[in-house]
Amino acid sequence: MSRQPEVLWAQRSDKVYLTISLPDAKDISVKCEPQGLFSFSAMGVQGESFDFSLELFGRIVPEGCKTNVGLRNIICSVMKEEKGWWKRLLKSEEKPAPYIKVDWNKWCDEDDEDPNSDLASDDDDDMYVAQEEESSDDEGMLYLPDLEKARGN
Repeated sequence: MSRQPEVLWAQRSDKVYLTISLPDAKDISVKCEPQGLFSFSAMGVQGESFDFSLELFGRIVPEGCKTNVGLRNIICSVMKEEKGWWKRLLKSEEKPAPYIKVDWNKWCDEDDEDPNSDLASDDDDDMYVAQEEESSDDEGMLYLPDLEKARGN
């Protein structure tokens, strides 16, 4: 019997990002069909089978679907056929399966979208490396003038 891994999703006007939480997955297969069918299957570290299919809200471009396999998860970038914000991930208006959740780390509101971002190529570790560089003690401190000098005392 197959199981479903946790799936986190977020969107931009032109893409949907699906992050599949499955550490050390093997035999990964991802299929994207134009009518909006997204299918995933893989083998877990202990040989168990994981798979699911999603009927997405809108049509997609199969050639624009990219998969990035990491140690802990698989990130799929699915290109929408038409630019625009979907009101939900799935075509069905029913409540999604419990293994499908919003990815708040990648979530972006329509008016906050950065047209130059491509999360599928971002590596979470890269974001933290830049922050660990040497910093001065004054970093993040608000400059306030010396009030004693300003008063002339």
